[in-house]
Amino acid sequence: VQLQASGGGLVQAGGSLRLSCAASGRTLSSHVVGWFRQAPGKAREFVAAIKWSGDSTYYADSVKGRFTISKDNAKNMVYLQMNSLKPADTAVYYCAVRNTVVDLTSPIAYGYWGQGTLVTVSS
Repeated sequence: VQLQASGGGLVQAGGSLRLSCAASGRTLSSHVVGWFRQAPGKAREFVAAIKWSGDSTYYADSVKGRFTISKDNAKNMVYLQMNSLKPADTAVYYCAVRNTVVDLTSPIAYGYWGQGTLVTVSS
C-alpha cells in the first residue's frame, strides 16, 4: 500500500484544515486507516482511525469533538477535518494503514505509512 498525505499548512488558532490521504496499491477492504501526529521532540500519537468497511470511527480524547475522520471508498481517500485548531495541534500528521491486530491506537499496529504533512497552528 502506498499512502500520500496532503493538506497541511499554517493556520491561526481557531481555524480549520482538511487533510487528505490517498491510498493506492491494494484494496483496503479489511483494514483500518489511521491518522497519527508527531510534534518535535515527542512520540508519535494516535489522532483518529476509521474502518474501511463500515463506518466505525475512533478518536483520541484530545481531538474528540473537533476533528472528524471520513473516507471515500470509491476514490480510496481518507480525510481528517480539523476544526477549532489549537497551537497544541501543531505537528507532522501521518496517515497509515493497520495490518495487524494490535490496538489501533498504537503506531506499531500500522505497517504502511505516508510521508507526513506539516500542520502549524499559530496563537
